[in-house]
Amino acid sequence: MFRKIIAFTLLLIVAAACSKTDTTDEYSAVDKQKIDAYLADKGLTSEAKSTTTGLYYVIVEPGAAYHPNINSTVRVMYKGYLLDGTIFDQSTYSSSKPADFALSSGIIKGWKEGMQLVGVGGKIKLIIPSALGYGTVASTKIPANSVLVFDIEVVDIYN
Repeated sequence: MFRKIIAFTLLLIVAAACSKTDTTDEYSAVDKQKIDAYLADKGLTSEAKSTTTGLYYVIVEPGAAYHPNINSTVRVMYKGYLLDGTIFDQSTYSSSKPADFALSSGIIKGWKEGMQLVGVGGKIKLIIPSALGYGTVASTKIPANSVLVFDIEVVDIYN
């Protein structure tokens, strides 16, 4: 009887894990379709590159040769918006007040990865699939499973 309970429990765990992977794969495919359509609509298809994680980016200006690493804090000017152009967050460009972000904690995976691609003075557009953003978590300004777009200028890097 004990073996049957253990076997049943393991079966449930495996089934749950497979279900989650299928859902993640479905969102990845949907996100890729949305990103491809966005890039085509904005004329960025030939400029955009992607990483193995699914992060898409366009380097507008590469900036200095020295790039931040995962232990850096970056000072940036940025605008974050949904694919439809709805702005959900931004530093204040009009008053030139940049924001500081530690790459090692407290930010989404897409930023951690993407910010390491440009140096001081660099400008980058990140197109972040939901799995590298906020995933299934919704907020008042960002629906669950949203692809996010960020226009970012690196003002400074601190280690």
